[in-house]
Amino acid sequence: MGAETVTGTPKAPGEAPAAVEVAVDAAAPTSPLPRVWNRIIGAEHLSLLLWDKPGPGGSDTAAEYHEALGKVRDELGVRAVRAHGTFLPETVSVRPDGSFDFSGLDEVYDRFLATGLKPVVELSFMPEELAKDPGYTVFDYKALVSTPTSWERWGELCHALVVHLQERYGRDEVAGWEFEVWNEANLEVFWNGTQDDYHRLYAYAVRAVKAADPRIRVGGPSSAAAGWVGALLEYCRAEDLPVDFVSTHTYGNAPLDFRPLTRAYAEATGRPEPEILWTEWGVTPTHFHPVSDSVFSAPFVLRGMKSALASTDALAYWVATDQFEELGWPPKLFHGGFGLLTVGNLRKPRYWALWLLNQLAGDRAPVAVSGDGADATVEALATRAEDGSAVDVLVWNGTLDQSKVAGAAALGRSTTVRVTGLEPGARYAVSAYRVDEAHGNIQAVWEEIGGGDWPDAPQWGKLREADRLPAEPLAPVLADAAGTVRVEVELPMPGIRLLGLRRA
Repeated sequence: MGAETVTGTPKAPGEAPAAVEVAVDAAAPTSPLPRVWNRIIGAEHLSLLLWDKPGPGGSDTAAEYHEALGKVRDELGVRAVRAHGTFLPETVSVRPDGSFDFSGLDEVYDRFLATGLKPVVELSFMPEELAKDPGYTVFDYKALVSTPTSWERWGELCHALVVHLQERYGRDEVAGWEFEVWNEANLEVFWNGTQDDYHRLYAYAVRAVKAADPRIRVGGPSSAAAGWVGALLEYCRAEDLPVDFVSTHTYGNAPLDFRPLTRAYAEATGRPEPEILWTEWGVTPTHFHPVSDSVFSAPFVLRGMKSALASTDALAYWVATDQFEELGWPPKLFHGGFGLLTVGNLRKPRYWALWLLNQLAGDRAPVAVSGDGADATVEALATRAEDGSAVDVLVWNGTLDQSKVAGAAALGRSTTVRVTGLEPGARYAVSAYRVDEAHGNIQAVWEEIGGGDWPDAPQWGKLREADRLPAEPLAPVLADAAGTVRVEVELPMPGIRLLGLRRA
């Protein structure tokens, strides 16, 4: 993650914080708020739902993983999960007659689908019996990332998988799932073939899946760092192959806008314009990085989600939980893991950022930020109920400069939220949520109680008691004769505030 130019001017010690105004026009026309944050979330390979060994810190990995998926479904509104490793030794094997045995996958998917979530089926990795180089592996669980010995057999595997899933779960159910071809083949660590080999992998997969049901949505290149997107679209244009969605990944930055490429593909082929799914995104690509446990990462999440609203159909945070094997199991509770939830399913600040985003009710209302740091460190989103009885304003203060991961008091802002277009003289109840060093920061609680590597039973009790984000009622406000109310709050850096106005 690179540094940014911060336009907010730091204040000298003892000076009052600089001022920012967030202006919301509640009378202006609204627009739909695309909920790009909860269409898909990333997760570790789904086989962990059946894990029967002791987990990190003595945890029950399978039970906690299942619980974590339920939390993101119920609290963040998540609808689908994308995970690596549909084809692992415990999920698929080849019988002596050459047919495929998916009985292991059945156990995994039965358990997963019981959560009420849908899978984004990542067609990875290569079964040993099909791999050209069975020694070419990745991750601690030794996933095979070799090209196949036979492209036809790879196509047969993909077709057999879809038919099997249809027979077990129903054609109409499976028709509502996305199928993504491989993972980050533009990185040598995930693919020992060339870009042309990946295109062939995609071609055999998409033809095989569509032969089972043309309604099923297939896409790729599932690349790292926004790579290979244009190349795949051009290849599929030339070969007359469908691309229902383009998928790629980025970390530490806002997602790019691929709409010019997807529109050009649609115009050239006469096919529908592919959706744009960022199937991995996050504050850092580095596992075991302390920023992942910090409050600093929470406004980053909101900045990225806001930037994606107009250009993206899904921005999937990677990953839901620190029950995560691929790069090494967690050595302690706070270890800089990718998860929004810790081992033990405590909510980190990034989780609360998404939770606050998911509290926004109604359609998107116009909002303008002015003052020192406006739209650089301080940004906002606002929504309004259709009948005008409710307005929500989410405002945050953050930077991409990770040298300030511990916070920067001089970048705190005194923030006035001004809402116009309300009913003159009406009384509004005001509720407030905040995430900062002292709110929604479970790591700080751990440090306060003298945390080491893993909690003992009394410490778990204190952590679970602190694992909440209660609303803070503020004094009611009256709209003036012009239909305007003002609410003043302090906004540290890093920090988030959600203000809710409800007509009393």
